[in-house]
Order: sequence, then C-alpha cells, then structure tokens
Amino acid sequence: MLLAFHKPYGVLSQFTTDGSPNRTLAEFGFPPRVYALGRLDADSEGLLLLSDEPGLNSRLLDPDHGHRRTYWAQVERLPSDDSLARLAAGVVIQNHRTRPCRITRLDPQPVIADRTPPIRVRKNVPDCWIALELVEGKNRQVRRMTAAIGHPTLRLLRVQIGDFSLGNLAPGTWRPLTPTERAQVFATT
Repeated sequence: MLLAFHKPYGVLSQFTTDGSPNRTLAEFGFPPRVYALGRLDADSEGLLLLSDEPGLNSRLLDPDHGHRRTYWAQVERLPSDDSLARLAAGVVIQNHRTRPCRITRLDPQPVIADRTPPIRVRKNVPDCWIALELVEGKNRQVRRMTAAIGHPTLRLLRVQIGDFSLGNLAPGTWRPLTPTERAQVFATT
C-alpha cells in the first residue's frame, strides 16, 4: 500500500516522539505497519508518502534513481537571476556540493493558506516563492541551499514526488494512491 499524506507544520515524519513538543504521525490514524518514505522536517509541510512495502525507501530516495521531488520555498528578499542560476548549478553545503537542479521563480506567486504559527514577516523586506526540483535529499537541504545564496527559507512545502502532485489534499489528511498515481510517483526524468 502507498499513501499520500499532507504533513502539516509541527509534525515529525515518524510515529514516536523525539522529546520535542512536535506532534507525530501516530495522531493521524494510519493503517498498521506503514512507515514514512523519506522525511520532511517538523518545520516543513507538504507531500509525505507512507507505505508498508519493504524496499520502497531506497527505490525512491537514492539519487542515482533520479526520482524528482519538487519543493516550493518562500524565501526572504527577491533572488536575482544570477543567484537562482548559482543555486541551480549546485552550491556547497556542509562540505557537499549539491547536484544541479531546476529552479524557477513562481509566477504568479502562489496563494497558500497561512500556517499556525505564521511565518515571520518583515514589513520592509519582500519575500518570494521559488520552486526547486531535486533528485537528492540531504538533511535540511533546501533551507541550506537558499541560505547559501543569501535568501533564507521562511516556509517550505514539498508539492510533488515524481509526477504525483499533492494537489488539493488538505493539511493533516491522507489517502491511498490509485495504481495510476502510484505509477506517477515512480516516474523518472
């Protein structure tokens, strides 16, 4: 079984507590024996897949398999075309050069419901939503990448894995994938 979950802000990508005040996946009524495929940090939101099938984690997450993951990052200030090009070419984070990726400025900027708690807002500092399409997933990679070009991430949502999009799945809800949607998850570039 393969499930799509819209992970809200403040939820760990695991079923057990880590001692923090963050909620866990145990609150959302998943079937027995499912586990998260990959992870989203507690302060990130969006598409998280869960399954009870062994071996899917490596099949989806190994960068050599080329499974795309698309994130929308709300960044501080308006990044220049040069900054976005540097980001797309790969930047060094934690002594690791990220793989090249696709970066676009979202135009028009998406309208996304506010989260609780809201992001920090600075009246004199604009923000901008960008899309990043990655095939690797180091710990806090998107946040570290945007910080490396001087545009800290304020809010981060994973919106797509392979060709499967989060769509209108409401935060905190999940559903099983159809055979067609499952094929979309495993689509590669």
